[in-house]
Amino acid sequence: MSLSKAVSPLALIAAGIVTAGVSFSGLAGAATDAVDKEGAAKELRICASNAEAPFSEKDSTGFEDRIATVLADAMGRKPVFVRTDRPGIYLVRDQLDKKNCDVVMGVDAGDERVLTSRPYYRTGYVLVTKQDRGITASRWDDEQVKDQSRFAVRFYSPAETLLKRIGRFEDNAAYMYSLVDFKSRRNQWIQVPGDRLVGEVARGDADVAVAFAPEVARYVKESRTPLRMTLISNDIDQPDGTPIPMQYDQAIGVRREDAALRAELDRALETSRTEIEKILTEEGIPLLKPNS
Repeated sequence: MSLSKAVSPLALIAAGIVTAGVSFSGLAGAATDAVDKEGAAKELRICASNAEAPFSEKDSTGFEDRIATVLADAMGRKPVFVRTDRPGIYLVRDQLDKKNCDVVMGVDAGDERVLTSRPYYRTGYVLVTKQDRGITASRWDDEQVKDQSRFAVRFYSPAETLLKRIGRFEDNAAYMYSLVDFKSRRNQWIQVPGDRLVGEVARGDADVAVAFAPEVARYVKESRTPLRMTLISNDIDQPDGTPIPMQYDQAIGVRREDAALRAELDRALETSRTEIEKILTEEGIPLLKPNS
């Protein structure tokens, strides 16, 4: 018996119904995908860390959180914070690259891991001291700085190199590790919080704190002990002639293939400039002209 002769008209009709069912199912699936994409387009998914105060905080009150919200509003999108308890250094690799979120706030302009927006502010490393100490130097190699004994700094930063250049690294090694309860830096990311650095100076346990301004500006401003925060004016020169910059442009990072999103962010940065500068000024961050 041949297969063609075995198929009845009823079976053909049934087959037609099944085929139609598959077609409608496919259309429904395509419609759902379109709705999902439309919904995603109306969101700005922000990669954020719960371990990066004052930049970002669990309740989204960090100053970068606030800037991201302003940008989302300017883009006509809903801000959605995709949070992790891991430090911010892992946001690109573990969140952005895996497409769990779409933007990383506060990356260095030109960061090779990502496509960066136009800079939205520029600032630098600062010296934090007690006002009554009368330390007014802005150069890291000034005698007023070199004559101090105890320095509070964050690890993995130009501040460590600075201490080596002025001959204070070895003298401060034990103290620096005490700031992280003597935890080993081997095979793990260990960092000194910005509020701890400022607290050390305010209590008189450190003569000088050296940090990137956004890491400490809020705490300097809130300190009950009058403090002075001075932008470092000179880079750290190296034997090979390549200086270590002490001032940086800050931008927003997106995946390298997301040029359209970057363009949208650039437009939002332009229209939101006044609001962004207000947030940065309220934070107490000393601002320089971008690209200067």
